[in-house]
Amino acid sequence: MTGYFSNLGGHPGQDMLHTGRAVFTEAYAVIPRGVMRDIVTSNLPHWTGTRAWIIARPLTGFAETFAQYVMEVGPGGGSDRPEPDPGAEGVIFVTDGALDLRLDGLPHLMTAGGYAYLPPGADWTVLNPGESSARFHWVRKRYAAVEGIDTPEAFFVNEADIAPVAMAGTEGRWATTRFVDPTDLRHDMHVNIVSFEPGGLIPFEETHVMEHGLYVLEGKAVYKLNRDWVEVEAGDFMWLRAFCPQACYAGGPGRFRYLLYKDVNRHPALTLGAL
Repeated sequence: MTGYFSNLGGHPGQDMLHTGRAVFTEAYAVIPRGVMRDIVTSNLPHWTGTRAWIIARPLTGFAETFAQYVMEVGPGGGSDRPEPDPGAEGVIFVTDGALDLRLDGLPHLMTAGGYAYLPPGADWTVLNPGESSARFHWVRKRYAAVEGIDTPEAFFVNEADIAPVAMAGTEGRWATTRFVDPTDLRHDMHVNIVSFEPGGLIPFEETHVMEHGLYVLEGKAVYKLNRDWVEVEAGDFMWLRAFCPQACYAGGPGRFRYLLYKDVNRHPALTLGAL
């Protein structure tokens, strides 16, 4: 795999022009990498040597089902009490450095491309054992349990060990690295990686019930969001409301890849604000 974008932070000088691509609408939002500066980071309880860019959270008129963080943990930093909500499940995806993630006391060394699914109630801790900062995405969702269906088990894998699945009829120009079997109804969210080769595209306006969070890991493209074509590049984040039309054209010169969250495999709640 090529490198994953992870170079956030810093602060622009007073000689810089104010030009940006940040957009917040009723149907979608774009949080470009240029606004993810030091000044917008958050500190978190029971985490040391760590700062977080919280790029999605449940909010009226914004994300309904999930929260997403870009985490930066300095050498020796981490947490022995990382998850405050016992009903929350999580996905960790490492983009830089190394993490010692311990589940029930058993160590799992995660490096770039490493992926972990952590079910609700999991007993886990995390530490950066290296001499440089570790960076990873953390997606959190309140798990929607269903009577008669088991809660998924935790698992660890690396993207390099999974073969992408090409979209039918695209000759591999549009493919998805799936970390969970789509037919496994124990899972109520998927966090996958979608890849487009130069010239690849979504050739129609997808319009569906799933809410999306898309963090661009590599490359650049133009993305159709509702009525607008928006330029995006590595380090940008997009949120799409359920039923927001979307399409994509990856013009190159390199691959375009993003980490994709979506809520799946459950009936829509009939009460606003409910799971």
